[in-house]
Amino acid sequence: MSLAVVGACIGRTGTNSLKLALERLGFGPCHHMFEVASNPDQLPYWEALARGESVDWREVFAGYKACVDWPSARFWREIWEVFPDAPVILTLRDPESWFASVQKTILPSMRSQVDMEDGPQRRRSAMAHALIAEQTFAGRMDDFDHATGVYRNYVEDVRRTVPAGRLLEFDVKQGWEPLCAFLGVAVPEEPFPLTNTTEQFRNRRGLD
Repeated sequence: MSLAVVGACIGRTGTNSLKLALERLGFGPCHHMFEVASNPDQLPYWEALARGESVDWREVFAGYKACVDWPSARFWREIWEVFPDAPVILTLRDPESWFASVQKTILPSMRSQVDMEDGPQRRRSAMAHALIAEQTFAGRMDDFDHATGVYRNYVEDVRRTVPAGRLLEFDVKQGWEPLCAFLGVAVPEEPFPLTNTTEQFRNRRGLD
């Protein structure tokens, strides 16, 4: 199996909604940070990447048809080079809204590793903190100007890199139509999945 869709989709931009939508459309399983938690074989790959080591991307995504969200978004360009026939989807969100959500969800979740016992959950949080907070945002994910600047630069880099016609810029609030048109599939007769709100994220991770 080869990736049929590469998602240049950073966390808190509707990535879980897109994951569920892609799987409903036949592009599943779709890799997401949730997969690192549910599949024990996944974590060592991303820990190696956090250490600056290389991995076999075909091995990482064996059995997957698509990828979205962190940690794959950190390496979307390298992944797309291995799967160049895959179209690219970039999920978008207002930078201020994205920053506010990150402060209530991803960032405190990653920081919570210091209070965890040794084990897979702590290792996942440490990996995420290294790849996202440290390497992507230079340890300044709580700095509004810096973090939103990184976000905007990321979006522009994707736009510059992916040729016209190969990239879908997608707000999950747009629903099925633009996504299905881009992928050349029929629109399902059911509501588009809108999930993993800030409240749901915090409840799931026990963040008060």
